[in-house]
Parts: sequence; C-alpha cells; structure tokens
Amino acid sequence: MLVIKVKEGESIDRALRRYKKKHRNTKLRDEIRERRYFMKPSTKRRNEIKLAVYKETLLQE
Repeated sequence: MLVIKVKEGESIDRALRRYKKKHRNTKLRDEIRERRYFMKPSTKRRNEIKLAVYKETLLQE
C-alpha cells in the first residue's frame, strides 16, 4: 500500500500528483492488467520474444 504524507503547507493537488507518480512507478497498474486474464507460460514467453525481436529491429535502423 502506498502512503503519502501531506507535508505542512502542501496543497492536496500536489500530494495527489506525488501519489500518482509513485503509483505509476510501482507498475501496479500493469500487474493488475496482466492478471485480468490467464495467459499460458508458453504464450507469455512467445510474446516476450516477439517484443524483444521488435525492439532489436528498431535499434538497428
């Protein structure tokens, strides 16, 4: 669980912005999206390999 302590004199908007940034950095949203559907390990590995090949082709250009 993320805990954001509001500093003295800090606005709520700024504290919310810090919370959102921390939330994004923990990659919690990505994990939640991943767990929405079950994916076989072989399929997951195949997708990782495809992504790696795609990124490699981008770097070579």
